[in-house]
Amino acid sequence: MNTAVLVVDVQRGIFDPSPRGRAFEADEVVQRINALTARARAQKVPIAFIQHETAEGNFARQNEGWELEKNLEIGANDVIIAKTTSDSFLRTTLNDWLKEHQVKRLVICGATTEECVDTTVRSAGSHGYHVVLAADAHTTRDKPHASAAFIRTHHNYTLPNLDSFEGNISAVNSADISFN
Repeated sequence: MNTAVLVVDVQRGIFDPSPRGRAFEADEVVQRINALTARARAQKVPIAFIQHETAEGNFARQNEGWELEKNLEIGANDVIIAKTTSDSFLRTTLNDWLKEHQVKRLVICGATTEECVDTTVRSAGSHGYHVVLAADAHTTRDKPHASAAFIRTHHNYTLPNLDSFEGNISAVNSADISFN
C-alpha cells in the first residue's frame, strides 16, 4: 500500500515562543518529525508539508509566523501545499497530489492537535485513506480547559476509535511507524 507523510502546520507562529507561548514539547516534536521524514525519504515515501496561510495576521504569507519552523528538515523532493482552513484537503491540491502518487495510506503529524491535525485526520478518513497518526509527533498549546499533553492523549485515543470512515485510523508512536 503506497504511503505518504503529511506534516501539518509546523510553522513558526505555533512553535516560536511568542506571541502566544510555545507548543507542548516543541523541540521534541520537531525532532520526531525530522526522524520520521528522514526514514520516509530513505524509503522513497513522498512527503508533503502543509502550510496554513491567512489573508492577514500572524499566518499571512511571508510573515514570520507563516514560515515553516526553522529546525524542520525539508528534502529536495518534498512538496509544500498551502491551505486556508483547518482541513488540508479543502480547496487545496493535496488530494490530486496523493492520487498522482497512488497513495492509500497517510502518516500524519504536526500542529495543532485539536484543530488542523484533527480535521485533516478526519477528512483523510472520509476520503477513504488509511491513516496513521504519529502519536508523539503532533502538538498544541495548553488551553484554559485542558493541558496540551491531555489534548494529545485524548486525540490519540479518540481518533482511532472512530469507525464511520472507509479507511481506518490508528495512533502509533513515530519511532514505531514502518514504511516497508
